[in-house]
Amino acid sequence: MRRSDTDMKFMHIADVHLGAAPDSDMPFCADRGREIWNTFAAAVGEAEKENADLLLIPGDLFHRQPLVRELREVNYLFQTLTHTRVVLTAGNHDYLKADSAYFSFLWADNVTVLFDEEMACAAFPDINTEVYGFSYHSREITEERYRDVQPADNGRIHILLAHGGDARHIPVKTEELGRLAFDYIAFGHIHQPAVLIPGKAAYAGALEPIDRNDTGPHGYITGEIDDSRTVHFSFVPFASRSYFHETAEVGEETTEGALCDDMKRIMAEKGPQNLYQWTITGYRSPDTAFSAEMLSRCGNVLSVADQTEPALHIEDIQRSHTDDIVGRYIETFLPEGMSLAALEPDPLRRQALYEGVQALIRS
Repeated sequence: MRRSDTDMKFMHIADVHLGAAPDSDMPFCADRGREIWNTFAAAVGEAEKENADLLLIPGDLFHRQPLVRELREVNYLFQTLTHTRVVLTAGNHDYLKADSAYFSFLWADNVTVLFDEEMACAAFPDINTEVYGFSYHSREITEERYRDVQPADNGRIHILLAHGGDARHIPVKTEELGRLAFDYIAFGHIHQPAVLIPGKAAYAGALEPIDRNDTGPHGYITGEIDDSRTVHFSFVPFASRSYFHETAEVGEETTEGALCDDMKRIMAEKGPQNLYQWTITGYRSPDTAFSAEMLSRCGNVLSVADQTEPALHIEDIQRSHTDDIVGRYIETFLPEGMSLAALEPDPLRRQALYEGVQALIRS
């Protein structure tokens, strides 16, 4: 897509959460907090490279109340922009407490903060654009505060910075957003990137994944608005790492070493720098036990959930133990004429059967 001289180019970043250090208790995540800062600095650098007119940040730039020294670091990054203007609001994580360092901080000339509790507007006449938004002054806002917001009817490009989308943080309805006369609505709060209205409204998602449920790609949105008010935007993957929830299925012949090799192969294919939660399923040999501690050493493994069951052939065992305690134990679960399939709807009862039979056979 070629940009004309009159197109307004923007970059939309949200939910950076500077100050967060997810999973820093894991050795391979010890520098995770610094990685989030580095990705943010690199994204600001992209705004400079792309000669963006506006860098839009709709809330949660910080994970909690920012320190003055942190604001200085952010402000320095913004000062490196030779063309781009920054427009910033506060979200539910970095909301404006009465003693917030946000209030007294002196920002660079190219930074506009919309820190009022009520809707405010920042005008940029040289690019024929106005940006609207307000900031959180509490952790939660349960009112639907975007439903009736309308920009001035003055022929300019109109952008809304919005933060929310769930019951406790400014609920929104897509059909109501569609009636608003904004050319683009830049959303924050939801960490997964998503297009709410094609060509009009989108979540950029968290710049870096912040917790283990933030799976999938993360990055920012870049876009342009032309003279006809047509908006073109796209998501740019940019995070240094991603979270993956993976499943490995085992069989009776699977050893712990073979399982670890399978996990290593999958992690190598998807990126060894990424972070993995594993669920192990299937039917293992009755004399095999998988060690979550050992499997956690196979790579950047955050957790291992072992949901395997011993591969006990219950019907065969029942036929060969008709007159002993093993057979009688099985009968309490499977009376004569009942098949093992009858226990499928009751996984806890099925587990009790398997574990009890296994214990009795071993004894």
